[in-house]
Amino acid sequence: MWAIDLPRARSGITLDEFLGKSSACTCTPPPLVRGLLNIRLLVGRLLGWDREPAATAWASFATRLTTVDRSRSLATAGKREGLFRVVYRFANEQLLELINRTVHAAVLSALVETADAYRLYFAVYVENVSRLTPIYIALVDPFRKFFVYPSLLRAVRASWNQVLGRG
Repeated sequence: MWAIDLPRARSGITLDEFLGKSSACTCTPPPLVRGLLNIRLLVGRLLGWDREPAATAWASFATRLTTVDRSRSLATAGKREGLFRVVYRFANEQLLELINRTVHAAVLSALVETADAYRLYFAVYVENVSRLTPIYIALVDPFRKFFVYPSLLRAVRASWNQVLGRG
């Protein structure tokens, strides 16, 4: 799990509000991270890793939601958002998932207002989908932890500052 503190622009900011305002923000990752992601997407395309298995071959994490949670969600379960699908989005928490031939991943983001700032929590959980999953994760883990996630969180902070101000 990762956490970053974000400046307090005002009280009452929700994750949903931030995501809505920042969707138009063009905060691009640095060239190294873009390059790593492009290489991964190219290899995935060539080896067929990124094809989503047939819907009968996997169960979305959304199937575990209660009726109450489904009704509380601000986004429809299964809605595509880039490479991911929405599991749920509450005012200050969202879960996205990605399923392909390498992983079934859950990406959790949660925003908490503290006394003098906001804290964004970010976590990625991976479920095995094949014998390839542990090998794949072992190979990409250093890149995720040392380059991709820190860059992503810097982009979140830049987007926060751009759309909500520094506080």
